[in-house]
Amino acid sequence: MHLQALLILVLSLVFSQFATAGTAHNFGLKIPTLTSTATIDGKFDESVWQQAALTHLRYETRPAENQPVPVKTEIRMYATETSLFVAFKAFDPNVSNIRANLSDRDNAWSDDLVGIKLDTFNQSKLAYQFFINPLGIQNDSIENELTGQESDAWDGIWYSAGQITHDGYQVEIELPLRILSFDDSLSQQHWGIELIRFYPREERQRFSTHKIDRDNTCQLCQLGVLSGLRGAKQGQGVQITPALVVTHNRQRELPQNQGWNNETNIEPGADIRWSLTPSTLLNATINPDFSQVEADAGQLDVNSTFALFFPEKRSFFLDNKDYFDTQINLLHTRNIVAPDYGVKLTGKVGDHTFAGLVAQDTTTNFLIPGNLSSDIAKIDETSQNLATRYRADFGRSLSLGALFTAKSSQNQYHNYLASFDGKYQLTDQDTFKVQAAFSDTEYPEDLYQDFCNGDCKPPTETCSLLQLSAGECLYNERVLRTKDKGAFRDHLYRIKYNHNSRNYYAFTQFESIGEDFRADLGFIERVDFKKFVAGGGYIAYPDHAWVSKIKTGGDWDISHNQAGELLEQEVEAFIEFTGTQMQSFLAMGAVNRERVGRRIDPSSLAIDSNTTRFDETQFWIYGELSPLQTLNLELDVSYGDDIDFSNNQLGTKFVVNPEIDWKITPSISLNFTHVYRHLDVDEGRLFTANLSDLRLNWQFDKHQFLRISSVYTHIDRNTALYSKPTFTNKQHLGNELLYGYKLNPQSVFYLGYSDGLKRDDRINTLTRNEQTLFMKVSYAWII
Repeated sequence: MHLQALLILVLSLVFSQFATAGTAHNFGLKIPTLTSTATIDGKFDESVWQQAALTHLRYETRPAENQPVPVKTEIRMYATETSLFVAFKAFDPNVSNIRANLSDRDNAWSDDLVGIKLDTFNQSKLAYQFFINPLGIQNDSIENELTGQESDAWDGIWYSAGQITHDGYQVEIELPLRILSFDDSLSQQHWGIELIRFYPREERQRFSTHKIDRDNTCQLCQLGVLSGLRGAKQGQGVQITPALVVTHNRQRELPQNQGWNNETNIEPGADIRWSLTPSTLLNATINPDFSQVEADAGQLDVNSTFALFFPEKRSFFLDNKDYFDTQINLLHTRNIVAPDYGVKLTGKVGDHTFAGLVAQDTTTNFLIPGNLSSDIAKIDETSQNLATRYRADFGRSLSLGALFTAKSSQNQYHNYLASFDGKYQLTDQDTFKVQAAFSDTEYPEDLYQDFCNGDCKPPTETCSLLQLSAGECLYNERVLRTKDKGAFRDHLYRIKYNHNSRNYYAFTQFESIGEDFRADLGFIERVDFKKFVAGGGYIAYPDHAWVSKIKTGGDWDISHNQAGELLEQEVEAFIEFTGTQMQSFLAMGAVNRERVGRRIDPSSLAIDSNTTRFDETQFWIYGELSPLQTLNLELDVSYGDDIDFSNNQLGTKFVVNPEIDWKITPSISLNFTHVYRHLDVDEGRLFTANLSDLRLNWQFDKHQFLRISSVYTHIDRNTALYSKPTFTNKQHLGNELLYGYKLNPQSVFYLGYSDGLKRDDRINTLTRNEQTLFMKVSYAWII
């Protein structure tokens, strides 16, 4: 009996924390359900708004801590059975200071904004966010409590309009309920809610309907409650989007100049988005267009041993992407390169979230990871790709989940992965996370030849110095991670603890990834290592000072391979200042690390007696400010020791990375990023690298734009200082001209031109080797 009573007491203490996210104690708003709909024009001239519920933004939550707001904001809300209507009246004593620009969707985050955050299940796991600038430009995103991230990749079809007035600005929005997941079997809804205004002046101030406790790490646990929406229905929720893509591409090999190879493609396709239930979504695509309309941001690939990461931009994969997320990136859908078809099912039933994805890819791409390098592998075969995810939420304190992925082709290749994860919120300040994963993989027998130009020598235990100097041992880590494998299995696990209070934070993490672990549908670029890290710091909020926030901290970490050999040991410290003038921010820090260079004998994966240990000390500084209402400047500088991986020696690096974001007019904007980097060794300057990324955008109105982009890369090497032959000069220039008309995120018309130019030791000047003309048209039919 005593044991039973003790068990009941323990369970009651644990489950006492299992509460819903929003509470009326934070903020409560009850809205009426009406029959009239407002015209979304930003004018507020319909009588229906007089019947709507009225509330105000009362607190500045950042940078001030729950202080009265300096300006007034009124919000009116009501619902019909199919839509939620919201009207914001944002007062401003100095209308000329309002920041409002015409821009593409999800590109107005630096403007004045008003918005709404909705947790439609009120369980503090996911929240929709809708923000609008004074001209009606839309920004939407999803906040994920599990990962702690906000993703603006999600795009819903909703309606907004705004206008600047003599005393501020006003915005109207309509959110069709079909774009939200919720339980429409309820007679009345109770959603988590926060209404927000961003007021960017000398500081970027954040206003809210209620107070935000900085001593509570869970933001979604602090929402208020929106009640009402009686009879709310999602409707059939069927969206059919046919599309047509036409491209004409021509390429030529340089420097042979053997003429252009021309290719024209006409690709019809269709996407289907069907809400099977108000909380279950089916996505399907046939012959999908996964072409990227906007070029990836430029990245320098110099003196780097690991593969570059590029984010997902394709709409089919992004819809409800958060349902697949775990604490580790085990599903990165850009590994599905050119699928013939795709089917995805995502949904939520009570405390249970589920997701499934199936796609057939015309090729097979995956990452070959190591502990000192990684690379991309490609098999010219069709691959089948599968991902499933399940998560159970026991209130706001405990979440348990599982993920399974599979990737396979016919040529003796497969990768199967099973992962299990959990998150427990011990207190408002303390969080414990754990994840474990297991993989089973098989590579084709000849895959390793792709990493040594098909000229790998027969396997030997070691390579002699004479063989290395003669270039006879064409081995590298990618070869050894793929050679003579057969089927193999291994594991990953991570344990992490975080403490975050108003003024103090601390964390510790241990991670172990086996040498044969693979996540071919994810982005795990490093295996065969164990890492322990611990750190923490202090946060201060000065009153009436030149800074509103000071954050300082540091960490120590150490990494070994699975054999216990030291890979890296590092200690780092930093300090950050958030200024009270010109939206300024300044951070600086220093790091000292001991780490290994490349392997001396590339035919062996050993670390001890096979690598050189280097001691690096580096310093960095980062700053940003807005000296003008229309101009934002950023600068990132780093200096110190850096390993020259090509020649296995220590050098001195210097990196300067400025960025300019200039609103030339309310409709014309320019973004320019440049990276300058050089590395000096004892004998002189080893290389100088420059990357320039220029984007010029002319937004004619809310729907139309013209965009010009250019990405230029120039790497200049001193070949006399390299131990192996390499290019002296390497340049590349990519350009794109794009006209776009967006009725909504899925109903679009694009017409564009792009080309590529290159130069190296064999080509005297930048010479065009690729040109593409393309057109895309699609239209979303909503039933």
